[in-house]
Amino acid sequence: MKTIGLIGGMSWESSMLYYQIINERVKERRGGHHSAKSLLYSVDFQEIKDLQDQGNWAEATKVMIESAQKLEAGGADVIVICTNTMHKMAPEVGNSVSIPLLHIADATAAKIVSDQIKKVALLGTAFTMEQEFYKGRLKSQFGLEVVVPDEADRAVIHEIIYQELCLGIVDEHSKKKYLDIIDRLIQKGAEAVILGCTEITMLISQEDCSIPVYDTTRLHAEAAVDFALGDEV
Repeated sequence: MKTIGLIGGMSWESSMLYYQIINERVKERRGGHHSAKSLLYSVDFQEIKDLQDQGNWAEATKVMIESAQKLEAGGADVIVICTNTMHKMAPEVGNSVSIPLLHIADATAAKIVSDQIKKVALLGTAFTMEQEFYKGRLKSQFGLEVVVPDEADRAVIHEIIYQELCLGIVDEHSKKKYLDIIDRLIQKGAEAVILGCTEITMLISQEDCSIPVYDTTRLHAEAAVDFALGDEV
């Protein structure tokens, strides 16, 4: 079994889900008392959030690179960034280490493509919805058509992520707002929805939606286990 290196703390609520899913998956695959070999480097999310708000992505990239290098030095065989937004600097982080980096968009898109879905809605932070580092990858590398909410709805999604979900607050009124936004995206032709923020899975699940829901947290965590265990059956 290879050792999974997790860059977490963005937020710790979703990092906790990664740890849980990874270990559940290993137990499912291997049985008995097996659990994952893993290392977690958890950052102070307030520092990261401040850099995001300032648009200081260069400094944020330095933090992410240092985190990855510490995991590699500690014996990790693969890097997993436990957040969608910070994949903005995934190329720089991947180039800073000699071990693979598993990209969250790749793990998600692979499943979408295998399900023969072409047009997807993307929910996430404003950075993820508005910038090209994520949706551009879905388009260019996987041929997906990506739709995002309008400006007002993007603001609602972003605020709920940072002011509620990242603080561990799960509110039914906010859930209703998200579902209304998803309904509007369905009207735009979305065949499925990507929960493109690792905290959104705390609020929205497949049972809430009439179209397929792709939980990036679960898909990414399971991809990490598949890497760690290889082709082992």
